[in-house]
Amino acid sequence: MNKIKKAVLPVAGLGTRFLPASKATPKEMLPIIDKPLVQYAVEEAIEIGIEEIIFITSPSKYSIKKHFDFNQVIDNKLRNSGKDMLAELANPNIFGEIDFKYINQDEQKGLGHAILLAKDYIQDEPFAILLPDDLFFSDISCLSQLTSIYKETGNSVIAVNKIDPHNIHKYGVIDPGKVEGNYMEINNIIEKPSRVEAPSDIAVCGRYILNSTIFEFLEKTHADGSDEIQLTDAIKSMLSKEKILAAMYHGEKFDCGSKKGFVEATIAISLRDNDLKDDIKSYIQNINEVNSKDN
Repeated sequence: MNKIKKAVLPVAGLGTRFLPASKATPKEMLPIIDKPLVQYAVEEAIEIGIEEIIFITSPSKYSIKKHFDFNQVIDNKLRNSGKDMLAELANPNIFGEIDFKYINQDEQKGLGHAILLAKDYIQDEPFAILLPDDLFFSDISCLSQLTSIYKETGNSVIAVNKIDPHNIHKYGVIDPGKVEGNYMEINNIIEKPSRVEAPSDIAVCGRYILNSTIFEFLEKTHADGSDEIQLTDAIKSMLSKEKILAAMYHGEKFDCGSKKGFVEATIAISLRDNDLKDDIKSYIQNINEVNSKDN
């Protein structure tokens, strides 16, 4: 079975929910405390042994490439000042071992179109997809959970979690089939169904490991009413030819594509930071006391 060596990160979106901040700074570069959102996804990919990371990006997002390039000026300045630990944070050694590639998506034609742009780089290998908007925290990473299942079965596998039915229209939703240990077969998958149309409350949550046969179906997938090619629609077609699995993600997940999720992630991480957690807890407690008096 082929080793999973390549990952695709779609980062070309406009980030309209974060305007005006995202006007000049890509939303993927907005920091959760002191680390940009996209770096969490990159580190998750590297953890499972990914060797090549392919960003589907846009010309305006040059800061993403700049972030992952080695910065010699900063490195020299920090090391000459005896700040070796900070130098490692600024230029992590693990990034030097990764082949970063950048493909421009000239038009916003959906996630499926973005993934299809990576076809020539992926060729006939299995690959991971990470949506940086989704931030995961667990003892065993979300992508690692998927990798174990892929190695066991050789089938494409998608991370899923349960969603409040009121929000089901925002996601790709699966019709779950036979359960085998820590995964289930997918009978069907629907992109952003209404609450009535949804086959379950189990939705795709931003991490995939797919066989390269997905490109055959992406090339045949027509744009939807929003003139976008949906990855979900290609996966639905792929189900007619091969088995695709879903793995229920166990751990914390934050939708950092929304302001609410971004703030929640920031608070959660600050409460795990030894230098911040006591001050943040005290601040939250003070807010609660003030609010209690006001009410």
